[in-house]
Amino acid sequence: MTTTYDPRDPRYFEESDLREELTRVYDLCHGCRLCWNLCPSFPTLFDFIDAKDGDVGALTDAEQDRVVDECYQCKLCYVKCPYVPPHEWQLDFPRLMLRAEAVEHRQRTLDPANQFLGRTDLLGKVSTAASPIVNRVTGKPGSLSRKLMEKTVGIAAERLLPPYAKQRFSTWWKKRDRPVIPEAERRGTVAVFPTCLVEYQDPTIGHDLVKVYERNGVQCDVPDAAVCCGMPWLDGGDVDNFMKQGQRNVEVLAAEVRKGNDIVVPQPTCGYVLKREYPEYVGGDDAELVAENTYDAAEYLVKVHRERGGLDAEFAGDLPESVAWHAPCHLRAQNIGYKSRDLMILTGATVTVIDKCSGIDGTWGYRKEHYELSRKIAQPLAGAIRNAAADVVAGDCHLANGAILQETGTKPVHPIQVLARAYGIPAE
Repeated sequence: MTTTYDPRDPRYFEESDLREELTRVYDLCHGCRLCWNLCPSFPTLFDFIDAKDGDVGALTDAEQDRVVDECYQCKLCYVKCPYVPPHEWQLDFPRLMLRAEAVEHRQRTLDPANQFLGRTDLLGKVSTAASPIVNRVTGKPGSLSRKLMEKTVGIAAERLLPPYAKQRFSTWWKKRDRPVIPEAERRGTVAVFPTCLVEYQDPTIGHDLVKVYERNGVQCDVPDAAVCCGMPWLDGGDVDNFMKQGQRNVEVLAAEVRKGNDIVVPQPTCGYVLKREYPEYVGGDDAELVAENTYDAAEYLVKVHRERGGLDAEFAGDLPESVAWHAPCHLRAQNIGYKSRDLMILTGATVTVIDKCSGIDGTWGYRKEHYELSRKIAQPLAGAIRNAAADVVAGDCHLANGAILQETGTKPVHPIQVLARAYGIPAE
């Protein structure tokens, strides 16, 4: 048996070794049960073992695999589990689930959904170039075109998909007159890693991030050669493609850090990948350098506010009295605190924190086989938002925001956009 989560270990892809490790970890989880309410995997696991009078070794391969399938990589095990490394038991449930997905990926011939979801840059470039047509074809859940899409690539026909923008964020950046902040007034220099969600689907988040940062004396740049963080490949078990994209980004972003830039990421899943997954899967000094200098968008602004003289407090724009803020799982898993909440409080708003899962978590909730369960998971989140009855709904994760829109009919905005409107910065 190998307690390993390193894909470079020759035993990582051995199914028999994996099965033994699943048994060991499932036994520990069954004996602890602190995680019973985190996701569907744990109630399913405990029910299976209880039905066998506590004999973990009696689980079938299919029962072990169902636990894997119901894990949507929220990463909250790292917040709640008392046995994560460096504990002597070395229990890393999320990476064990990823290992199981990787073993399965090596065994199957083709996963259309993984191939479709993994090629985010190719899909984004094509779809933004033809956005009116693409959005018309994919924008109506349950339509004939979406049913065809479900049959061919496995994306749930009823899932509301985020539309593509007409202009990519990087195109806007290159055309823009970019101010140079004098060094005496500069409070930081950053390279914005836009993520595929901002690059292709909601560039307005990037627009507002840059403008809010510049207003507060932070010089921004956008590296040319960065690509999608690769999370969809990792979630689907394609470790090789994930590491390939990770190596490219690490090279690009490490060069930015050596130029004196911090890395800022406006989407929590992608920020998590840069901070936590690249050091593990790509490895090396450059991956560690990138991780150590990567910040969530709100995290960096709060750092500027607390350590470099305070943020601009001239709020002459739209000031909501109340905000319902969704704290995404991948942001909570970073253990950085509620920095988005802290930013919005600066405007004078009362912020209600809603720490319920959206049931999307990367690409899991987009797949047809998970769609119904995903929507069930999202209901407590939807109910909490309705109960908050706030003026504005905000959330850092564009994918989770799509689930909120589908479940409540309310379109959330990014917390940086709440700050931008409070400053009076108009939306483009």
